[in-house]
Amino acid sequence: MPDPLATALTRRLGCRVPVIQTAMGWIATPQLVAATSNSGAFGFLAGAVMNPAELADSIARLRDLTPHAFGVNFHSFQAGAPEIVEIILANADRVRAVSFGRGPDAKMIGRFRDAGILCIPTVGAVKHAVKMVQLGCEMITVQGGEGGGHTGSVPTTVLLPQVLDAVDVPVVAAGGFGDGRGLAAALAYGACGIAMGTRFMMTAESPVPAGPKAAYVKAASGDIIVSTKVDGIPQRMILNPLLRRIEGSGRIAMWLRAIEAGLEMKRQTGMNWGEVIGAARGMTSHGEMPLSAAMMAAAAPIMIQRAVVCGDADQGLMATGAVAGRLHDLPTCADLLQSIETEARARIAALCAKD
Repeated sequence: MPDPLATALTRRLGCRVPVIQTAMGWIATPQLVAATSNSGAFGFLAGAVMNPAELADSIARLRDLTPHAFGVNFHSFQAGAPEIVEIILANADRVRAVSFGRGPDAKMIGRFRDAGILCIPTVGAVKHAVKMVQLGCEMITVQGGEGGGHTGSVPTTVLLPQVLDAVDVPVVAAGGFGDGRGLAAALAYGACGIAMGTRFMMTAESPVPAGPKAAYVKAASGDIIVSTKVDGIPQRMILNPLLRRIEGSGRIAMWLRAIEAGLEMKRQTGMNWGEVIGAARGMTSHGEMPLSAAMMAAAAPIMIQRAVVCGDADQGLMATGAVAGRLHDLPTCADLLQSIETEARARIAALCAKD
């Protein structure tokens, strides 16, 4: 009988278990990616929050930390994107894949493909999956509404089969996964594996400080909400003191929150008020987003950093998948992957067993 965990994902990416660790900003560091890859999964480095010099340094460090291939996440609209692309291509001997949301055009995708680098965009709608395949992507990650951070409204159990029916490339399932049962279920749907963010964030090797980690462990399903007040787009987060204030803000209070966010942005970046407002204006969509909301949107990454980098679980924002509500431990990546593999094999064997 063929190995049920040997899929297009393991063959194309060179990992043992068909599991991807997603590129969470400021969390998917070289240390976490190496721990993931050394444990049998495939890790993506969070290049979308790095400048070119930071990415080059992180890739160099990662090359020393693991003998395995790894992936890099980036956005084609981030500062220094052309240079970042060249850095990735220069490391094509170790960078097996790139991931992105709003991504490259067909020409850039072709350059990656010619270098032997697999393009695996993350999509949240069938039409976006179809578009990415038309542009030349050879694998797709589909994130259902259970996913963390910015998220859609269609559950994984509905979106995954829709996309599987619409495209003819391998599909990775994301949104709500955290164990071997989920991997077995995704494979049963026809996916080639699963992608997890929150579960890898909640590991011993995750760089998230102890305070926020404890908050993630403690959070129950009722402590996790989808907010549209942070940056105008639905985003799933833990309901902590800062998010409660944001959620309870009326027009005047939202301006106060926006000014607080602007002050924090000034403090961390050294920008003046003109630069802060300019950055906020850059977040507007055709001028439809109010300036207060735009300032919140521009400063949102700073507020996320306050939690996952600086360790402030009360006054920072903590993005999370819905799955955090049932995760209450911080295993090592090695123990996590061993558990997922063992459980997935057991569930598949039970389904295949004869009476």
